[in-house]
Amino acid sequence: MSIPDLLKKSKTIAVVGLSNKRTRPSYSVSEYMQQQGYRIIPVNPMISEALGEKAYSRLEDVPGHIDIVDIFRRSEYVAEIVDAAIRLGAGAVWMQEGVVDEEAAGRARAAGLTAVVDRCILKEHGRYFR
Repeated sequence: MSIPDLLKKSKTIAVVGLSNKRTRPSYSVSEYMQQQGYRIIPVNPMISEALGEKAYSRLEDVPGHIDIVDIFRRSEYVAEIVDAAIRLGAGAVWMQEGVVDEEAAGRARAAGLTAVVDRCILKEHGRYFR
């Protein structure tokens, strides 16, 4: 699925590594996406909430369907997150700028998920929908 189609069809984004600190990129990117109408679900065991939404310790704890798993973690943590997204039947995995695991992206694609690697979801949204 193309990036514009993915962003058009998606409603729910689970953000793994979302910080509740306003100065962190994960916060500002997620805040922008929330302002664009997406439901943002924080996934971070170190916080209880962010952007007015309850935070979950693990992706597996998030109730309901996830359209996009947006990853704000270092590349060495991506494989386990992608595997969880596959098990949960998420629609896509999105690795933010600087986050790269082509092997995990390949597994996601083989399982039928869209995989975006090393791109900022805010910048891509702005490119297609501003």
